[in-house]
Amino acid sequence: MEQTLAHFTGYLSIERGCSRNTVVSYRADLEDFIAYLRGRGISSFSGADRDVITDYLGECKERGLESSSIARRLVAVKVFFRYLFQERLVDGDVTDVMSSPKLWRILPDFLTSAEVDALIGAYPKNSKDPLTLRNRCILEMLYSSGLRVSECAGLKNGCVRFDEGLVRVFGKGSKERLVPVGRAALNALKTYLEKGRPLLLKTKESPALFLSYRGEPLERERIWQVVKDAARIAGIAKSIHPHTLRHSFASHLLENGADLRAIQEMLGHADISTTQIYTHIDSRRLLSVHKKFHPRA
Repeated sequence: MEQTLAHFTGYLSIERGCSRNTVVSYRADLEDFIAYLRGRGISSFSGADRDVITDYLGECKERGLESSSIARRLVAVKVFFRYLFQERLVDGDVTDVMSSPKLWRILPDFLTSAEVDALIGAYPKNSKDPLTLRNRCILEMLYSSGLRVSECAGLKNGCVRFDEGLVRVFGKGSKERLVPVGRAALNALKTYLEKGRPLLLKTKESPALFLSYRGEPLERERIWQVVKDAARIAGIAKSIHPHTLRHSFASHLLENGADLRAIQEMLGHADISTTQIYTHIDSRRLLSVHKKFHPRA
């Protein structure tokens, strides 16, 4: 894939006459995209479909990239896949009908309450399988507390104060915050700690809350797969990733009257302008209600 990228940058420079800065920018963005593909076990560009590209852009959001940076990466991927198709290196341009970069500046995807229930229900709470109990607990924690996937993967055993209903989270820049945990998530966590984690831990010791089947700390990539598998089992057609549950957490709080400043604190946003995107979601809901119920809408 690196060799194909080298040919592409040569094409940009020689045939398209792009400036050096433009070529360097494209290369950097696409090198990051290739690293993501390799992390997903994808070794050729033909293995990257629209869902994979959407997931990549979602991960860019998770890493805290600005909307403008994400839009630029989408442009780089679209131009690159157009080149691959022109050179007959892929069978089709999977990006040809993807939304324009402007849409990445507007609204994040989120789930309805019913979809969240179906997603979490993909892993039964009465299961005897420790991995199923772990996976359900992960989904409950992501939605209940609006955690980033990296924060979820980094949770330590003992980080939850059950008597107070709070979880201790280390966010960006190792900034610590306390976030409320809902009753359903606390119940799932108790079950996992009693019936799941000891079986995964076996004879090992680990400070991590969520463990792999080998008893090792769970990596963030595996949490992505847990969410993807749950969406498939639940029959949810939307492209879903861990950040979707974070968006849903904030959107549902706002819909039900939560204060924007409180949501900012729970999400760990340094600037409230980042949180204000959810006011646009609420405005969209209000517009829908107005159209449905106002006699002259």
